[in-house]
Amino acid sequence: MYYSHGNYEAFARPLKPDGVDDKKVWIVGSGLAGLSAAVFLVRDAQMPGENITIIEEGKIPGGALDGLDEPEKGFVIRGGREMEEHFECLWDMFRSIPSIEEPGASVLDEFYWLNKRDPNSSLQRATINQGQDAGTNGLFTLSDRAQKEIMKLFLCSRKEAENRRIDEVFTADFFRSNFWLYWQTMFAFEEWHSALEMKLYLHRFVNHISGMPDFSTLKFTKFNQYESLVLPVIKYLESHHVRFQYNTVVQDIDFAIGQLKTDDGVTAKRATRIHWIKDGTNGSLELGTNDYVLTIIGSLTENSDLGDHKTAARLNEGPAPAWDLWRRIAAKDPAFGHPDVFGAHIPQTKWESATVTTLDGRIPPYIQRICKRDPFSGRVVTGGIVTARDSAWRMSWTLNRQPHFKKQKKDQLVVWVYGLLVEELGDYVKKPMQDCTGEEITQEWLYHLGVPVGEIPQLAAESAKCVPVMMPYVTAFFMPRAAGDRPDVVPAGAENFAFLGQFAETGTADTIFTTEYSVRTGMQAAYTLMHVDRGIPEVFASTYDVRTLLDATIAMRDHKELATWLPERLRRFLISRLDGTEIGELLHKHHLV
Repeated sequence: MYYSHGNYEAFARPLKPDGVDDKKVWIVGSGLAGLSAAVFLVRDAQMPGENITIIEEGKIPGGALDGLDEPEKGFVIRGGREMEEHFECLWDMFRSIPSIEEPGASVLDEFYWLNKRDPNSSLQRATINQGQDAGTNGLFTLSDRAQKEIMKLFLCSRKEAENRRIDEVFTADFFRSNFWLYWQTMFAFEEWHSALEMKLYLHRFVNHISGMPDFSTLKFTKFNQYESLVLPVIKYLESHHVRFQYNTVVQDIDFAIGQLKTDDGVTAKRATRIHWIKDGTNGSLELGTNDYVLTIIGSLTENSDLGDHKTAARLNEGPAPAWDLWRRIAAKDPAFGHPDVFGAHIPQTKWESATVTTLDGRIPPYIQRICKRDPFSGRVVTGGIVTARDSAWRMSWTLNRQPHFKKQKKDQLVVWVYGLLVEELGDYVKKPMQDCTGEEITQEWLYHLGVPVGEIPQLAAESAKCVPVMMPYVTAFFMPRAAGDRPDVVPAGAENFAFLGQFAETGTADTIFTTEYSVRTGMQAAYTLMHVDRGIPEVFASTYDVRTLLDATIAMRDHKELATWLPERLRRFLISRLDGTEIGELLHKHHLV
């Protein structure tokens, strides 16, 4: 396996690996990582689809990329995925997946055309005082001290940032800024989360810094992520005869470790048996010489619990199959990671989301007043989340293009709401979000939307239906960590197994909590184990582009020129010494002087 950049490798088709027709692959988990691994096995390893089986705990595929219509509850979306043009592995896959919306087009074509015709942007990023404009004005409001703290984190080594919290590298100046408001609510970071992960995000998305205040660099699907992304992949895999085995909980995987050495002198490791409960019955599968297993470890949506309009979602701290599987696997070899670094801190990794469906015409005008667009136009509405800056729950909400579900009625809107601080008392509903029914969460949202207080109870009861979802592990991957806490996608010496998903280490500078990361692990596993002779796209290297760094610098300075603290005569003299040079031209072009 090796990395590439540019379109030479991107457009090439690899030769079929030797012996691939005789191999069988078992993929544990049908989230995006597992589905993408199957796609790359079929497309690039050219493995017969019938040789691939995807094992799924639930009754439908998709993992965290959900979009459900629960007849007794309402529409449900646990989260939304923000995407951008440099998700290299994701778009490499979706260029080959036929669209189910646009005849003769790929999912990538469909997505590209949609976002060209209807580019994303937010017209009001935050509110305050019950739906009033918070007046962020596209500014970051970073003090000189806060700017220096960001620069220090950006320039430090990864080792220096390991096992450190965000609030250990930033001071109160930083946390008061609009930058933190944008960052925290956009990416779901908390002050106690990983400084290392924040550093990686700064590097990975430095090209999007200037677009953070209005989300103008983001792109979204036409419908919910299940209908727009998952269903086309399922249809593609089924057309190639890939098998799906549902209602199967994988409990353990046996390994033979330390009996042999590889050609490189590394201890050989082989997966030898999968243990599962299928449809309530214990069973297992012996893995032979030509059998391979690719397994998801951990899960951000594990033990999610749905409430309804009259019932609060409960916090499920009980047995968690995906986490318990990883714990059993990790106990067998130090190279298999440390799951409790991530999955043993529910108070720090939980938050709650809710899906609100409006039922009549009384609530939409309040939405339109804030987003400044017709929510029924079929085009971009909020353009990303709107954050209630003074919300005790740290509440944000978003309205994507409508209809968000194909089954949605024309006079309904589907809104996604989430809160980061679920143990705090609400501002209207004097209860923690985690104890609230869907109706109470709707009341709190209507309060921050600017609905007159006297009308809130009636509108929440009659004009909306809300499904809350509590997710105990949703930010588990953001917990402070160090090298070795996540196992490599293909650990050293692994002969027939790989780890997939957000808790596997790709060895790149890519960031978790993205669709791109899941797909990258699937691609890396398939290419490595099947010896596919084609480069994996490297992570977009904007962090090494001086133009991008200058654009980010001027944006974070709220377009203030450099060294304005100097006496103007001295400042002009120093600038004149740079004039006529490449450096001077760059500084002028990017408005830093």
